[in-house]
Amino acid sequence: MMLKLFKENIRIAFGSIRTQLLRTILTVLIIAIGITALVGILTVVSALENTISSDFASMGANTFNINQYENEIRNRGGQEREIINPIISYPEAVAFQNKFNYPFTETSLSFTATSTAEVKYEATETDPEISILGVDQHFITNSGLETSLGRNFTGFDIDNNSYVCVVGSDFEKGLLKDVNPIDKIISIRGAKFKVIGVLKEKGSTFGNSQDLRVLIPIQVARSLFTAPNINYTMSIMVSKKELLDQAIDNATSTMRRVRKLSPVKDNNFGVVRSDDLINRILGITKYLGLASWLIGIITVLGSSIALMNIMIVSVTERTREIGVRKALGAKKTTIAFQFFIETLLIGQLGGLAGIIFGILIGFGIATAMNFVFVIPWGAIMAAFITSFIVAIVSGLYPAVKAAMLDPIEALRYE
Repeated sequence: MMLKLFKENIRIAFGSIRTQLLRTILTVLIIAIGITALVGILTVVSALENTISSDFASMGANTFNINQYENEIRNRGGQEREIINPIISYPEAVAFQNKFNYPFTETSLSFTATSTAEVKYEATETDPEISILGVDQHFITNSGLETSLGRNFTGFDIDNNSYVCVVGSDFEKGLLKDVNPIDKIISIRGAKFKVIGVLKEKGSTFGNSQDLRVLIPIQVARSLFTAPNINYTMSIMVSKKELLDQAIDNATSTMRRVRKLSPVKDNNFGVVRSDDLINRILGITKYLGLASWLIGIITVLGSSIALMNIMIVSVTERTREIGVRKALGAKKTTIAFQFFIETLLIGQLGGLAGIIFGILIGFGIATAMNFVFVIPWGAIMAAFITSFIVAIVSGLYPAVKAAMLDPIEALRYE
């Protein structure tokens, strides 16, 4: 009996929607705009978070770096204070590498020799300029990089200062286009290097291309690029994730001994975990999610008022019909349920349209900005719940008003 009554209310609701089609379409569009704003922004935020996670996963999940500076400014007494740390010199980097012997760890030394190098192959030169990094045999692994062609450096290459190099993927599209890069000879500052590997494509991170660089053995780089105050970085990979925190503590105390710091002095170097920066950036994206909710709620508030208005008008226009139904024995709950079902249908139609438009807009923006798109199931659920709540809130008063109409007065209504 209840199922039959429910089907009858659905049929009546659809009939009522058809009789006032234009007004219903406008109301559905108003609801859809709010849901579109919500779903669209949440879709883009999800795509941005996935892109950031993918980009920084290349740093290695269980690694940390010892740099000249941390990624944050320390505060003391509520006042910002400038930190001037000394560079990490080569003797200090080597001393750290020799003294740090924590289990299940591997330490890599590297430095950026220059970011303005010209690389030549036969009669062709690179444009734009290339970054040259001096690295050891552990750098590629510790940085989460992989080779798409050729091989990584070996201990023999590094120990014997071999003139070999690993190049970024953009060299396959530019300087070494239409040739097999492996074993080709390129020139850097007049020195000839044999290409032994090509890195997998990484793209750009915050405007910095990860594919326009050349890796060469660290001692060879030191002999070619003799600028003063070269700053070195130590990258440590911990093969067992559960030992990461202990390894960081041990590395910090080792570096303090290398720097001969007394117990009362602060660290004059930075220890940066591979997941620190991504966590900071993902924290910022939460504000974008909150902004999307704020925009969506404001727009949905307007749509709920519009939906309530159309249902109040519908009750007024159908006053005589309500009187007839009551005269024939319809209960208050039956009348209220009929109008409530009608409101829910309009609300869910608006929600469905908003979800479709929101995903399409989010997909378009994500594709245009080269973000990693995923279906935002959380946003879809949020949209369905939001449109359902809007329908309940908007339909409650009109349904109660229809149910409370006096049948005699309703029958007299013209």
